[in-house]
Amino acid sequence: MKVLAAQGHQIDAICFAEGGDPDIPGVRLSRVPALPGLRAVPPGFSLKKATCDAIMLPMAAWRLWRGDFDLVIAVEEAAFLALALKPLFGVPYIYDVDSSIPEQLSDKFSLPGWLTGLLSRAEARGARGAIGAITCCRALEVLIKGYAPGLPVQTLEDVTLISGATTPPGDCSFAEPVIMYIGNLESYQGVDLLIRGFARSEGLARLVIIGGTPSHIDDLRTLAVELGVADRVSFLGPRPVERIGDYLSQADIVVSPRTQGRNTPMKVYSYLDSGRPLLATRLPTHTQVLDDDIALLVDPTPEDMARGITTLLSDSARRNKLAEQAHRRVAAEFSPEAFKRKLTLFMENIIATRLEKRDLAPNQTHAAK
Repeated sequence: MKVLAAQGHQIDAICFAEGGDPDIPGVRLSRVPALPGLRAVPPGFSLKKATCDAIMLPMAAWRLWRGDFDLVIAVEEAAFLALALKPLFGVPYIYDVDSSIPEQLSDKFSLPGWLTGLLSRAEARGARGAIGAITCCRALEVLIKGYAPGLPVQTLEDVTLISGATTPPGDCSFAEPVIMYIGNLESYQGVDLLIRGFARSEGLARLVIIGGTPSHIDDLRTLAVELGVADRVSFLGPRPVERIGDYLSQADIVVSPRTQGRNTPMKVYSYLDSGRPLLATRLPTHTQVLDDDIALLVDPTPEDMARGITTLLSDSARRNKLAEQAHRRVAAEFSPEAFKRKLTLFMENIIATRLEKRDLAPNQTHAAK
């Protein structure tokens, strides 16, 4: 939204109840009502999210009826809302894809093949109804192009969330080297794999885990106790996103142990910009962005995770080399400037043309979620 608003577009955004107002000039923010039970919406599918989406539909319809919109940017399942409203109001939409919904649900609930196929057809219908698509990684770009051959698709990788000088947090100061994970603790993130690998690794170190719900933290703390490393694993719980740089400054090694999924974890870009070496699983979710020049990639097994931890703890020269090369890669490919350049070219050269070369500047661009 910041990029488009800075270019003069007027944006009317609808989002969930939680979070603060980013106060971006040119952006009018509306939220789903904070009804009982509709806060703390977890990642992935949930009844909370489905309820919020159901409430969002009439909110979007009301704005489209009263406003003069050129375009809807529909994030994830909001594409189905935009698809349903398109025949009524004639406003085209861009499908903003951060993950594959059928894949996400199948990984979480082990859906039968017929249901996964039905969801895939629905996702394909959302793609074919769009005027264009934005994806967060190359794997999703391939997926959407398979659904809708000929649809313009632009991959916009996430960017680092680190900005400015860092202030060491008082709750993250340890004498031993720190191995750090930041993010949610859903099963697909592989944090259990990380703890198992840490328990097998050699060398004195502390594993610091930031994020997660109380129930997830309790489950992983129990695992650490069972493996005999509870005294060397610190669970700090959720911390503000704007302080990610402060916490990463306290790490010696950063880790992304993800075991499932197609999209690259957002945290990877901040990891790469942190000046710390990155250890990650050698899976497509990572290798579409990472390579052996900027990260130590390991197989998703406790034994290989342990090998990676031990290698980085014992080899300072390798740690420094990986961190330096990663920092340069971020500056070249995953900076806010690179994001702005890619988005601007896509909107001006592709989407504006498909909107029959109408000038978007004096009108409104609507972000559905």
